[in-house]
Amino acid sequence: MAEPLRIATRRSPLALWQAEFVAAALRVARPELIVEIVPMSTEGDEILDRSLAAVGGKGLFTKELERAMLDGRAELAVHSLKDVPAALPEGMLLVAVFDPADPRDAFVSNDHATLDALPDGARVGSSSLRRQAQLQHRYPALRFEMLRGNVQSRLRRLDEGAYDAIILAVAGLERLGLGERVREAIDPAICVPAIGQGVLAVECRADDDRTRQALAALEHAPTRARITAERTVNARLQGSCHAPIAAYAVVHEGVLSLVARVGEPDGSRLLEARAEGRADAPEAVGLRVADDLLNQGAAAILAAAAAR
Repeated sequence: MAEPLRIATRRSPLALWQAEFVAAALRVARPELIVEIVPMSTEGDEILDRSLAAVGGKGLFTKELERAMLDGRAELAVHSLKDVPAALPEGMLLVAVFDPADPRDAFVSNDHATLDALPDGARVGSSSLRRQAQLQHRYPALRFEMLRGNVQSRLRRLDEGAYDAIILAVAGLERLGLGERVREAIDPAICVPAIGQGVLAVECRADDDRTRQALAALEHAPTRARITAERTVNARLQGSCHAPIAAYAVVHEGVLSLVARVGEPDGSRLLEARAEGRADAPEAVGLRVADDLLNQGAAAILAAAAAR
């Protein structure tokens, strides 16, 4: 009997949905495979009273899953790509990325239809410095407050009256069957999405040829070009969750268009850079955009963020 392919995943409802989605795709592409789900808890799921920036960054969501692959408890892990740090641990590989869902941020409120409808002083819940930097820049009279936890717990806090509105990802809400909670899908011209937002990615050991071959049929080439450009920006800027960095690429007819922003968390300064180039050379486009941001002074913003 063939050895199963075991998928390491966080225990949150969204993470489990994502793991099951990939498992179903694998079973269709390779019906001879046995695919199992291995749920586990991560530090990022357990520490909810502090921001990610304060407790170690996005790697808190991935390192336990990577440990499971390295010690033989699992062969692959499924991630929301926006939760994956720019640099993977040695020996690990993002082996496949999927056709993305809606990359936009979601405005969610019980009492207000749009961001523009929020009154001055409204409390907006978000754990993302990227969202805060961009939205505070456009709406300086709003009050942004930390909000952690899975999607359901964040919605519960909103429903209990702790916030006037919260900002989530459209993709996550729709994947959980909660699309009706989206009052406004925020235009990327207002809030550039997170790097890799809406994209599901599969990670495995670089030396695991069996798993790499099994996943080869699931790779979506246009999305690989998009996320390569976006993640190149982050790598060049040496970004982390300590710094509000946004990057979003679109591929159309062989051309890749990329926009990226770096900003102060209080919205007082927001830098933007854009570039276009060949979709088969996404790193070059990403480097041009990152260097433009650095020439505008992004390094000082990032250094200040790291010091905080």
